[in-house]
Amino acid sequence: MDLLEQHTRDERRTEAEARLDELADAGVVAVALPWVDTSGITRVKTVPLAKLPSAAAWGVGMSPVFDGFLLDDSIIAGRFAGSATGDLRLHPDLSRLTVLAGQPGWAWAPVDRYTQAGTPHVQCSRSLLRRLVASLAEEGLTVRGAFEIEWVVARPDGTPDDADAFAPALTGPAYGMTRLAEVSDYARDLLDALEAQGVDVDQFHPEYAGGQLEVSVAAEDPVAAADTALLVRNTITAVSSQHGLRVSFSPKVTADGVGNGGHVHLSLWRDGQNLMAGGEGPLGLTRDGEGFVAGLLDHLPALLAVGAPAVASYLRLVPSHWAGAFAAWGLENREAAIRFVTGPEGNRQSAANVEVKCVDLAANPYLLMAACLAVGAAGVRAGSRLPDPVAVDPASLSDDERRDAGIRPLPATLSEAAEAFDADEVLAAAFGEELHATVVDVRRGEVALLEEQTAEQVCRTTRWKH
Repeated sequence: MDLLEQHTRDERRTEAEARLDELADAGVVAVALPWVDTSGITRVKTVPLAKLPSAAAWGVGMSPVFDGFLLDDSIIAGRFAGSATGDLRLHPDLSRLTVLAGQPGWAWAPVDRYTQAGTPHVQCSRSLLRRLVASLAEEGLTVRGAFEIEWVVARPDGTPDDADAFAPALTGPAYGMTRLAEVSDYARDLLDALEAQGVDVDQFHPEYAGGQLEVSVAAEDPVAAADTALLVRNTITAVSSQHGLRVSFSPKVTADGVGNGGHVHLSLWRDGQNLMAGGEGPLGLTRDGEGFVAGLLDHLPALLAVGAPAVASYLRLVPSHWAGAFAAWGLENREAAIRFVTGPEGNRQSAANVEVKCVDLAANPYLLMAACLAVGAAGVRAGSRLPDPVAVDPASLSDDERRDAGIRPLPATLSEAAEAFDADEVLAAAFGEELHATVVDVRRGEVALLEEQTAEQVCRTTRWKH
């Protein structure tokens, strides 16, 4: 995006003014302007409805210090983040302005962060994703993507001796109809709210862990997909609160439990053709489709620094837990970090996609989607090829068998992922010097913050942050 010229500001103000009566008729009194920080925490400022035109034209002030925030709200002294000086402007994207069905009286619009001079902030993850989408478009390529959202619902008062403990609000079995019956009214209100907000829900179901649920939404362009992920999570939190429930999206809620994933589904397109299907490559991939998947696979260790960005992420990312702890790909293989999905016979041209399974909801969705696009595009440009798909749990193979098949274990700690990200030239070039350095600095800051904690203490520290 270029400098915000006066005519652009005037157009944004006019567009916002044209929406005021409609929003007032819907009962809106204020607009939430959220963004996601480097640690994956959603931060927000709000404006009264009458101030929306001014916010659209001139933005709302916010310190850049939040680029250096850790999950406990402490602040690193990073190379390019953490300073008390400076100011940014939060500019709402009115194309995503949404009346919040789960929060009466409120509307919502994600923001792009600009400098006072009217240029995009170099550490704005949403602006980064926009640029990478535009870069692919120049090559005739588009990506469709979606995030799966898993969460657990808990009793708001914890346990009798610990108000912050996790006490699941549902007792039914994994994927069980009895669990759905327990949550029937809550699920109805949640689905109603999502529909009212224009979210195209594909599926809703009980999941595996205690109190765990999942919602899947339709694929969109990458920026819209990240926006939708943010909106869905906000709606889940709001509707849960109305029903007296507490919510956690944490990658690991308890040390001995199954964590929440935040899987990303991606497909690559050119001229209306899905490049994940109808080709002569492995499992029907076209050459460009294969290159995209190979790029993802090659850069998975570094990708984890934005896709599994919490210390708690590595308590989830363990073998034989359907989390994808090995850098491998395979057809419908839920133990591979990249699961290839063909879709049903007769619908593959539309449905074929890859699912990145080793990531979770501690991630900033804009950063994660941007990283996926950057490494996938690098694979396309390099003509990268895939190894043979893996049809078994990689953990069931011997070390020699995995080595012969080119299967690598993914980083086992956030420190290892941060080091891989720091050394990754593709992601360094895509993110730019300042943002690339800040991701590394924040990850190292959170490692230092939690390095003396036990696994259960890490879960407790992280449990209610995401």
